[in-house]
Amino acid sequence: MNHPVATFRGEYFFQKNQLLYVNRAAESIMSPYHDHDFLECVYIAEGAGYHHIGDQVQRVRKGQVFFIPIGISHVFRPISANKAKSPLSVFNCVFSPLLLHKLSAFASDYSIVQFMSDMESGHFPYYSCMDTHDQFEKLFLSMHREYELPQTGSPDYLHALLLQLIIALQRSMERSQPSPAPRQTAFIKLLNDLELHYDQELTLAKLAEASGWSERHLQRLFQQHTKQSFHRYLQNVRIQKSQELLRGSPLKISTIAEKVGYKDIHSFNTLFKRCTGMTPSVYRKENGPVDKLNR
Repeated sequence: MNHPVATFRGEYFFQKNQLLYVNRAAESIMSPYHDHDFLECVYIAEGAGYHHIGDQVQRVRKGQVFFIPIGISHVFRPISANKAKSPLSVFNCVFSPLLLHKLSAFASDYSIVQFMSDMESGHFPYYSCMDTHDQFEKLFLSMHREYELPQTGSPDYLHALLLQLIIALQRSMERSQPSPAPRQTAFIKLLNDLELHYDQELTLAKLAEASGWSERHLQRLFQQHTKQSFHRYLQNVRIQKSQELLRGSPLKISTIAEKVGYKDIHSFNTLFKRCTGMTPSVYRKENGPVDKLNR
């Protein structure tokens, strides 16, 4: 089926020689079918819809990531014209292949350099994956904020975030292929799962049962790869998550303690002070929002 195809050009998007553009957009049922002379990464930020690419139509939903090479005709569209009932919002990160030359100077891993070279030359084809641990969402949020609210060093910071995005894409592609180091990959998955379920009652015995490793071997893996015991690693994850909540929410400190896995507020306060050098209330006073609930 033939579609009228518009061509989007980087010169329209790239300002002040940045060679990079980031936005968040609500897609429309009338969005034009198009190709472009730049590289594009897309993250589905909200809702569901369809990706029309070539002669194919794919269903898409929040959490999916897409890489679209130069010259590929496509368009994202919502399920219906009613944006209130059927939203489809995306983050777009578009960049010139010329920018990959600059980024490759900062890469020391040959596989990443080769990956960027394949992107630039068009040898890395259209690709999509799911954001299983929210890493892509965090990267797109950071890139969009930095682009819309520039500060000192923002161009370099954006380039660093783009390099992280490229590495995340390369790792995602690798995970879909046979791994040369299955044990190391399995431990990385275990750490990722721990990051998602830190608020639950986690013990070394439960992790050992789930992973198939003995408790003793699992403890050795934690010491080898994190330089911490399992308990210390879990504590630090929980404290880091509690710091995020103290900075970004008005929740009571006792509620935050429960949310990160501590039912005893006194134990939480003691651990927080040991890890950060201050109590949660002092930390919030210096770093968090005004909170009448804890006054």
